[in-house]
Amino acid sequence: MNIHEHQAKQILQKYGATVPEGVFALTVDELLEKAKTLNTKKYVLKAQIHAGGRGKAGGVKILDTIEELSDAAKEMMGKTLVTHQTGPEGREVKRLYVEESSNIDKEFYLSCLVDRASSKIAFISSDQGGMDIEEVASNSPEKIITTKVDMNNEISDKDCEEIIKIFNLNDSVKTQALSLIKSIYQMFVSTDANMVEINPLILTKEEKIICLDAKVNFDSNALFRHPEIVELRDLNEEDPTEIKASKHDLAYIKLDGSIGCMVNGAGLAMATMDIIKLYGKEPANFLDVGGGASKEKVSAAFKIILSDKNVKGILINIFGGIMRCDVLAQGVVDAAKEININVPLVVRLAGTNFIEGKEILDKSGLKLISADNLDDAAQKIVEAIK
Repeated sequence: MNIHEHQAKQILQKYGATVPEGVFALTVDELLEKAKTLNTKKYVLKAQIHAGGRGKAGGVKILDTIEELSDAAKEMMGKTLVTHQTGPEGREVKRLYVEESSNIDKEFYLSCLVDRASSKIAFISSDQGGMDIEEVASNSPEKIITTKVDMNNEISDKDCEEIIKIFNLNDSVKTQALSLIKSIYQMFVSTDANMVEINPLILTKEEKIICLDAKVNFDSNALFRHPEIVELRDLNEEDPTEIKASKHDLAYIKLDGSIGCMVNGAGLAMATMDIIKLYGKEPANFLDVGGGASKEKVSAAFKIILSDKNVKGILINIFGGIMRCDVLAQGVVDAAKEININVPLVVRLAGTNFIEGKEILDKSGLKLISADNLDDAAQKIVEAIK
């Protein structure tokens, strides 16, 4: 689950990190009233959307007066920002954040994320802040260091020293940086975060280390432990179909292709999407119905796939372990009775009760194409939509 910059900064501040003073609002009038409380010579106005690259898209402005802030806020609120992360459709700005300006001396990059390959927490640090870290990695990989640490109650001083050594700080500032690493680590572990990214982390001319920007996302599977974080969820920033899917406990991500996929198991779903691409087409979604799905859940999944107007065909690929093929088949039939299916449907069933599942589908009267294996299924759905 993603949150906004102003929310991320509030959480970081709670754990001891230093952030600029700022206020957010859902209307321009509210923002201007709150901005008057800031003690600053310049105002930094930021659009709040769940996407990077806001500055290049006109979503960050530095303003000298409250009058300039008013004009810029009116222009920015409701504007559609298109960045490299939003896609061509962009994202509408529905909340604004304004903070005090900072006297920047140096900019750094710092992030913390789960490294699943090593089962450790990885800190990535660079003295090239304020830039796309992917660009730095491509052009100057020697300017990035990765430090992997074991997950304990607290991070060691030795690991903290390793993380910040690329910043080349003097002793007085170094103490602040070490404290910041410990704060981020504690916040990361305590909140079940997946990633914390500070870009840029700045050193001011007054020799203060400040998190000038912040991006945080959390492990959705752990949110039941953090109701206070769930309250930060902004449904305006999420795809309506994905919201609907989450209500049925379905793992669904909308993509740009033309072949809808219904699969059980994340690994099998990834393989299904890969083989669709192998035969020349693009998947319209990632959808994992899970291991113990009911027919109601399967029916909901089927309806969600068909609600995508880009879907020209559907591939159902179920390997029954815990998931029974007859349950899947009945869910598809139930959904088909409510929705007019006018696209090709290829079904591959294997595993628990697949014979019973095939019988249900065969007797349903649905126009479907049966497949013997995944390769066969992919070829048939690609051919069917041509």
